[in-house]
Amino acid sequence: MATSTPPSGQSNGNPSQPAGAESTTWDVELLRVLVSRQGTQVDAQWAIHPQLKQDLLPHEWQEITNLMGKISGIVGNRFAQVLSRAEPDPSSNA
Repeated sequence: MATSTPPSGQSNGNPSQPAGAESTTWDVELLRVLVSRQGTQVDAQWAIHPQLKQDLLPHEWQEITNLMGKISGIVGNRFAQVLSRAEPDPSSNA
């Protein structure tokens, strides 16, 4: 699922900062698209940060679901096309 990454040199705990220190910026992965394959089978999946999902209204969640389904399909199809050109099926001895 989605993750958050602390700034360089920081742990996942709450760092104690001296008074007047600037706030640190965290990189947060809100959305992830994962394309994998097994042999000639290509699978595309997506994930959203749990807090973002909770913050969305039902119609917004449905819109995200529809859009991400399309994106996963496009990415998966493109991956399959590139894969088929890079690794053509071996010829058979029929």
